[in-house]
Amino acid sequence: MLIEFNVTNFRSIYNTQTLSLVADSEEERVDSNTCSVGFSDLPRLVKSAVIYGPNAAGKSHLIRAIGFMQEFVKNSANNSDESIDVKPFMLHENSKNAPSEFELIFIQEGMRYQYGFAVTPKRVMQEWLFAYPNGSGEQWLERFYDPQTQQESWFVSDKLSNRMDLHELWKAATKPNVLFLSMVEIFHFQEQSKKLAAIFDWITQTLIVFKPQRELLSQIKQCKEPLYKSTIMKFLRVADLNIIDIQVETKSKTLQFVHYQNDTHDKVLLAADEESEGTRKLVALASFVMDMLTKGYVLMVDEFDNSLHPIIVRFLVELFHNTSLNKKNAQLVFTTHDSSTLDSTLFRRDQVWFVQKVQEQATQLYPLTDFQPRPHEALQRYYLEGRYGALPFIGELKFDGNG
Repeated sequence: MLIEFNVTNFRSIYNTQTLSLVADSEEERVDSNTCSVGFSDLPRLVKSAVIYGPNAAGKSHLIRAIGFMQEFVKNSANNSDESIDVKPFMLHENSKNAPSEFELIFIQEGMRYQYGFAVTPKRVMQEWLFAYPNGSGEQWLERFYDPQTQQESWFVSDKLSNRMDLHELWKAATKPNVLFLSMVEIFHFQEQSKKLAAIFDWITQTLIVFKPQRELLSQIKQCKEPLYKSTIMKFLRVADLNIIDIQVETKSKTLQFVHYQNDTHDKVLLAADEESEGTRKLVALASFVMDMLTKGYVLMVDEFDNSLHPIIVRFLVELFHNTSLNKKNAQLVFTTHDSSTLDSTLFRRDQVWFVQKVQEQATQLYPLTDFQPRPHEALQRYYLEGRYGALPFIGELKFDGNG
């Protein structure tokens, strides 16, 4: 489960911004919207979090930061001859050449981990890993590059492997623009260090950044399996889209949607690109969401409401709050412009976040709990009135007849 994500100096983000899924002490919907993590030193976590804010405030950059971290962990060892495609905050002189930092705090297989790194386009400046086996922190990895001395220092704990010869081999083989964690598959850490492999797997497989076009293609394979196809059809029936079946066109490997013709009730096949964007997105999400719930994964979605009706968005969120469906405590984090979901009957106060631009046009992320709202407060109305910030500023547009 995801506990916290931190990012510094990435695109519109300048100072460190923190997204926390730690629940506060309020009792509302504690059983449905939160879950216990099994550690006495940690409070409960929320099962979902929503982020509101105006266009260009940085909501998408927060999700992109998580996506960048995941992709870099997964692929940096495979792209060792390339520069690091990281974009720092460009509106401050001090940030242009400073490293961008990313950190995840999460629970995997009953252990709490804290993993992060700092990178420039040229190299990895820092990489660190802490574990909390008994509540107290243990440093398992520390890598630091000093630009003044141009020397790199390392610490690899024997908790990862008690073979010092392996430590030296791993360090020597890790290039400056490659993460140590990314070397998992190359050095078969699955055999030599199962703990490191478990961390790699959580970041690259359990954490999911949703990409509609890619996920729609994945449905082609899943629609061949009766269970997944049945799940997709349940979603489509809930959405009342008049789709009676989905077929896979074998030669072109594309999806086709079956409708009834109104006057004759004959079946009509429509290709995916003939359906609405909302239909395609819902199909992409359908078995995907159920897979998250079944496996207890963490799903990140940017602009969740894009092309989806608010009732459908609410339905999808409530699946994560459904204790009979979400038995493995899957989590959903999403951004949206749709304030209709800002509803105290759907979200607890500790599940709501806002993004706005502050000084130097930098992104600021902050929780609703900063405003100490009352129980059952009219969240949507107060948000639209500007009480919580994170609204677009609309200037006056004048036409003087001069073009």
